[in-house]
Amino acid sequence: MRSVEAYRGLVERLERESRESPRRYRFKLALLAGLGFVVLGGSVLLALGMSAGLVLVLVAISPLLLLKLLKVVWIPVAFGWVILRALWMRFDAPHGYRLREGEAPELRAEIEHLRHQAGAPPLAGIIIDNRLNAAAASMPRAMGLLGSEHYLVLGLPLLQLLDRYQFGAVVAHEFGHFGGGHGRFAGWIYRVRESWFRVLEELELRRSRVVRLFTRFFDWYAPYFNAYSFVLARSNEYEADAMAAKLAGPQVAAQALVRINLGSEQLDRDFWPGVRNASRTDPHPPQALYTDMAGHLARPGMDEATRLAALLEEQPGLEDTHPTLAQRLAFLGVEPELVPPPPRSAADSLLGPLQALLEAHFSHEWREGVGEHWRHRHEQHGRDAAELARLEALPTRSDDEAMEYARLVEDLRPDTDAAPLYRAALAYLPDHPMGHYRLGALLLARDDSAGVGHMRKAMDVDPDAVEPGLHELDAYYRRRGDLAQRDAIRDRLRAMRTRAIDAAYGRRELTRADRFGRHALDEDELLALRDVLERHGRVKKAWVARKLLAGDASGVPHHVVLVAFSGIVFSEDRLLGELAEAIEMRGSFIICTASNRKTVASRVKNASGGPLHGGR
Repeated sequence: MRSVEAYRGLVERLERESRESPRRYRFKLALLAGLGFVVLGGSVLLALGMSAGLVLVLVAISPLLLLKLLKVVWIPVAFGWVILRALWMRFDAPHGYRLREGEAPELRAEIEHLRHQAGAPPLAGIIIDNRLNAAAASMPRAMGLLGSEHYLVLGLPLLQLLDRYQFGAVVAHEFGHFGGGHGRFAGWIYRVRESWFRVLEELELRRSRVVRLFTRFFDWYAPYFNAYSFVLARSNEYEADAMAAKLAGPQVAAQALVRINLGSEQLDRDFWPGVRNASRTDPHPPQALYTDMAGHLARPGMDEATRLAALLEEQPGLEDTHPTLAQRLAFLGVEPELVPPPPRSAADSLLGPLQALLEAHFSHEWREGVGEHWRHRHEQHGRDAAELARLEALPTRSDDEAMEYARLVEDLRPDTDAAPLYRAALAYLPDHPMGHYRLGALLLARDDSAGVGHMRKAMDVDPDAVEPGLHELDAYYRRRGDLAQRDAIRDRLRAMRTRAIDAAYGRRELTRADRFGRHALDEDELLALRDVLERHGRVKKAWVARKLLAGDASGVPHHVVLVAFSGIVFSEDRLLGELAEAIEMRGSFIICTASNRKTVASRVKNASGGPLHGGR
């Protein structure tokens, strides 16, 4: 699909077809869904079938000829094996806390009761994570050729937000995605769609020749399957809502939708900003974040009536298969209204002692993840506040000080409009990338078209501003419905992603096409590397060269360390692993021997300028 406009046109045509001729639409969708499996499974079966057919022909002609041509017979078998190895992927269960046997029996009983009522397949596990969300996750087995394992993912904040009946409506909705009741075809397409997204993400990260053949096919296939299945995926949300209404009642299902949408606003606009602002005064992150979150969600949010009205005004787009809140409430036949927090949450009713354990678990996990950044923000805030006070006390400010003053005002005084300050500073520093970026972002957030020029100027001046700038522009053009501009941005982002993946692959692998140059290590790094090689005791010689990564604009060096071991070596992988653990080097590196990298060893030696260790 070459453009967003073409994609939108196809979706709109398919929506009409699904209404006017639903059987024809579903038949075409089923064929398209099956095509992907045919290509994958058919490639393997074709290779194996060629071998089997060749064996039968040779046996019919002459068994002796079969023995003579045995190597030829194995060629298609080897090809089939190469395909399997190249495409075989293992998909792990969703991340989170996996409910153990005997834990939260009331929650498990409630879920099993709803699963049986919905006619959904058995679950491989129940996962509780730290998001305000729930999901029906299907993990494909053997690329989806052998079906899927099903997991129910529940967010602890979701359990803290809803009462047990509203929570039951959410679970019933997720079981509706698994194809319970009358939506089995829609459920199958939903699982196939989710499986293909995971498969395509994995394929994109691989670069073998066999995988490239399939990637070309899926570059064509994926957008069409996405468009065809998008129509059904959106209707599948209605099917899932129908399941929620059937099992919990339309009123309760509507209450859950309103509570989740407003709860998400409450966290995004009130809770998390408050947590981030706490780093200004407190050097340590909160100890019990998810306990605090439960208390926050147990209270009505700020100005909920205005927020609900804004949510009901949202328009459907092509980025999300979920209908808008207004569409879903209309489907349920329920008028929108504010829903107060429950006196007793689903977490209180169903988790028992596990609730406190999960709150502590996720709070500790969050603290570990943000601790260093939190301390840095706290220290930086102190420096920024002191600098803002110093700048304000000056009778006049230099050009650079004026730009810094604008940044500090924007960061420390969110109620003050910093746009005039940035404009004044840019009048004297017309090529300042940060000034253009921040002014552009402020204006784009207000849907002011003047922000486009500032954002593009920042991207022209500073390469690091390109990717975030493109995302800012894409959000702006999405709100305006400008498909042509979004197509151009999408093409640039896709090219950047391809270059990033190629660079990441280049840091993992060595190929015949690789080019090498002199290393970029300073004297201290060379001494440290020599010390590691000498202390290891088994390295006879070593060379180091820099691998030249085409299209990698990061500037982060990548080196190849080529070693030769002394004596008899029973396990090169073990020795290489020991060295890799001991070596500390700026950037990234890969370590190898000539025996397992014959295609590049001589070029690494030539580019290195001579052995780093072991003499000539």
